[in-house]
Amino acid sequence: MDSSIKLKRPARRILKNLRAYKALYLLLIPGLLYFTIFKYVPMGGVIIAFKDYNLTDGIWASEWVGLEHFQRFFEGVYFKDIMTNTLIIAFYKIVFGFPAPIILALMLHSVKAEWFKRSIQTITYLPHFISWVIIYGLMLALMAPGEGLFNLLLKEYGYNPISFLTESSWIRFLLVSSDIWHGIGWGAIIYLAALAGIDPSLYEAAQVDGASRWRRLWHITLPGIRNVIILMFILRLSHILDVGFDQVFMMSNIFNQDRSDVIDTWVYRVGLQEMQYGLATAVGLFKSVIGFALLLGANRLAKRYDGQIW
Repeated sequence: MDSSIKLKRPARRILKNLRAYKALYLLLIPGLLYFTIFKYVPMGGVIIAFKDYNLTDGIWASEWVGLEHFQRFFEGVYFKDIMTNTLIIAFYKIVFGFPAPIILALMLHSVKAEWFKRSIQTITYLPHFISWVIIYGLMLALMAPGEGLFNLLLKEYGYNPISFLTESSWIRFLLVSSDIWHGIGWGAIIYLAALAGIDPSLYEAAQVDGASRWRRLWHITLPGIRNVIILMFILRLSHILDVGFDQVFMMSNIFNQDRSDVIDTWVYRVGLQEMQYGLATAVGLFKSVIGFALLLGANRLAKRYDGQIW
């Protein structure tokens, strides 16, 4: 009798919450459907990583090969090159790209003129909505070897033209710099929201005490958004092997492939062009495991600073 009463109470509490906040729960439905259809359901295909999958036999009738695909990937001559390129590009994007939205948010937060702040916000947000196809078209117009604007200016001042888009020495710089330009404004939104939550009276008290702008930044502003920075860094670290397939696919070519070929572009060639679905799935699973391990490790480390996700 007592156990049945205990079971009914949580059920009634859940139903009560559903009725009280039904509008909010309805807003959750599209997100839940998206993650269920496009994230959780495809997880069933992970079994392909352990099979010699072909379209004729299907998933269940294909031959089981165990860890053979993983062994082929780790022992392949391409493994070292694509892993090196992926990690180097990801490292540069974290070192230079991660602080960029924070710096922009801090600069915008210190601007007093609202019209100027909103203008800069609009200008920096817009690139996020431009596809990489269009961005690459703009880069061609600016950096094409013959008629690009930059090379025309170099010729005008007596310098030799530079093949920005085909020389290996330039590709990583272009990938990192264009990624920063594309995402800096959008990434600053969450930091601006965090900055808006800092009590203005703290700045007023510090100013009365004679604290300089830098001291207010160091002792009030940065501690006020510390947890958000840690949270975003943890999430970014979990995607360290994702360097942006769309961007790399558009900007890489046969001339710079030795420094631009990453895991995602290699999986595209192997999985879709060569139809080696098992090998491509194995590499995708490898990426997911590494990302999940980094997420757990970074979260455990962040617990010391009260910035963990859970």
